[in-house]
Amino acid sequence: MKEIIKFLRELQKNNHTEWFHAHRKEYEAARDQFGQFAMKLIAGVAQFDKSTEGLELKDCTYRINRDIRFSADKSPYKTHFGVFIAPGGKKSGHAGYYFHLSVGGTGYPDESMVAIGHYCYDKKVVEIVREDLQDDGKRFDKYIQTAAKDGLRLDYTDALKKVPKDLADFPYKDYWRLKTYCLDKPLDDSFVCDEHLLEHLLDIFKRNQPFVAYLNQVIDYTKEED
Repeated sequence: MKEIIKFLRELQKNNHTEWFHAHRKEYEAARDQFGQFAMKLIAGVAQFDKSTEGLELKDCTYRINRDIRFSADKSPYKTHFGVFIAPGGKKSGHAGYYFHLSVGGTGYPDESMVAIGHYCYDKKVVEIVREDLQDDGKRFDKYIQTAAKDGLRLDYTDALKKVPKDLADFPYKDYWRLKTYCLDKPLDDSFVCDEHLLEHLLDIFKRNQPFVAYLNQVIDYTKEED
């Protein structure tokens, strides 16, 4: 990953079309190297999550060009590479496994990270998860405690500030507040440059596969109801 990071850092300092076109070969080398790694990651996930079998690189990775139509930042290129492995691919709406390689700061998208789940859910999915929490909150809590052993934490950025009064004493009220079910963890350069990075990521993904399976079971159920 060192060569990819080196390219991304240079791109961050020279994020304009003239520089990019002059260094296209470096970009293609970095893109291809990340793609080779991503294919190994995709194949590895399919070994323990059969719902992801048959995915191709294009199903799970993203273009480097930024959509700047509605952004105040007019930088034309992303300074990161990402791979999202989910049943049906990145646009399916399913939960999955994400690896993000980036440079330049803290927080998404400027920091490397690993994530489990998804950021955008239909309101019906949220309703069912909340019902499940009230029926058997221990199951959801077990997923979160398992993830915590890998340093993964829930993202409460878009969570409700409060819960209904009748849930004031509910032991899992913080989970109930969530509208997004995603576990993530920032990664430093020593982690992403480790020669065993592939194995480390697959270990994390495999341990948290039950959480992904649960979310996708809910997602599939809501699609059948439509």
